[in-house]
Amino acid sequence: MSVLPSLNSIRAGLSILVEDEPYLVLESDFMRTAQRKPVMRTKLRHLITGRVLEQSFKPGDKVEEADMSRVKANFLYADDKQAHFMNQETFEQFDFPRESLVDKIGFLKEGLEVNILNFNNNPINVEMPKKVILKVTEAPPGVRGDTAGNVTKQIKLETGLTVNAPLFIKEGEDVIINTDTSQYVERA
Repeated sequence: MSVLPSLNSIRAGLSILVEDEPYLVLESDFMRTAQRKPVMRTKLRHLITGRVLEQSFKPGDKVEEADMSRVKANFLYADDKQAHFMNQETFEQFDFPRESLVDKIGFLKEGLEVNILNFNNNPINVEMPKKVILKVTEAPPGVRGDTAGNVTKQIKLETGLTVNAPLFIKEGEDVIINTDTSQYVERA
């Protein structure tokens, strides 16, 4: 672990330690006001719990970069309590509690390649690809003549996830979904 040389080194996307816990910097804003010391205001997400924290750093504060590594893994399956993955290099299997992946479980299908974040050589979180391809399992028919503006309908995907999509999407088609916003992007 290395100590950052200055507050200006704290940027979005950087992993840092706060009270020996790993956080991802979501936002950073350098504030310099008249007659006050400069402050780096940040918004941080705890990499294990997902909790968001707002933290200010002053000159002289020691900020350490977190010792993080990424490993490619494949999603195997999920049961009622766990989501199971396999490291692509060592073929070692490991799992995460299902509740820690609530916002990601709808995108996980068998064989999907993800990055596993390791902190001190222990897997702590799953990094999803930006976009995933999923098959439409349920799509109500579009109503003819209902095309004024940007009209959408609810479709259900193979993982159980429900998203809004254009009226022309039919059951059985593959669609691309953005994992950050849970929105339809285009046909695959």
